[in-house]
Amino acid sequence: MKQMPKIIDDLSEIAGNYDAILCDVWGVLHNGVAPFVASVDALQQFRENRGSVIMITNSPRPSSEIPAQFAHIGVNDDCYDAIVTSGDATRALLQARANEPVFILGPERDLPLYEGLKLKMVSLKDAAFISCTGLINDRVETPADYHDLLRQALARKLPMVCANPDIEVMIGDQRIWCGGALAQIYQQIGGEVLYAGKPHSPIYELCFAKLEELTGTTIPRQRILAIGDGIGTDIKGAQEAKLDCLFVATGVHANALCASGKLDAEKLASDFKQQQTMAKFGIAELSW
Repeated sequence: MKQMPKIIDDLSEIAGNYDAILCDVWGVLHNGVAPFVASVDALQQFRENRGSVIMITNSPRPSSEIPAQFAHIGVNDDCYDAIVTSGDATRALLQARANEPVFILGPERDLPLYEGLKLKMVSLKDAAFISCTGLINDRVETPADYHDLLRQALARKLPMVCANPDIEVMIGDQRIWCGGALAQIYQQIGGEVLYAGKPHSPIYELCFAKLEELTGTTIPRQRILAIGDGIGTDIKGAQEAKLDCLFVATGVHANALCASGKLDAEKLASDFKQQQTMAKFGIAELSW
């Protein structure tokens, strides 16, 4: 029998089984322009009635930068207890290479990632490795614009540290390419890529440590629910971290999986199978 996620209508149906949530940000909490009001309310309700909420995001910026983004978009700060970013987890990888010259690839807005690391930033021809947070102008460029640069990097056998494993996100109705799209191409042509964000373990270990700091105890994995919209990042990462997962169809997969207004469980299960992963639950839109 085909393995199928259980489709639920509201988070409250399963909330009693969990003492903490690790919730994705982009595509679950907001769309880059405005919050998903029902999602914000659901997390507020969980905090009031059940336990802790940690926002876990593949943003390449330090977690200290995210509350200002939330405020700008209109996300209230009472729907979470802490934030952990791919940027937080990636800083350890960068610090380990602090004595090597680095070529920085990404938009200027991501430069806070490097504050305090004392890295020597150089041109590609002088670099020992690449640090990639994304495309330089992600509103205009596509990964195809970077084929020549990535070929040059491959010729020099430069490893790439990717601070944002996401392939793409939606900003309103516009699809935007992320650092993971460049890293994926680099791997496909034979380059070495190092990750710390979802679905990889370093970001989850930071979350578990943060939960222990918040609660004063170690919460069993079976009592932690991961929530996300990215099959290759949120869902796969939760599975590898041995967490139950709730897939939310308000992100990059929304049009394909909710064409009729309802979450298509068969299609969702098929997509999971293609990426060799599975979520325990699915929901069209996060709500309480």
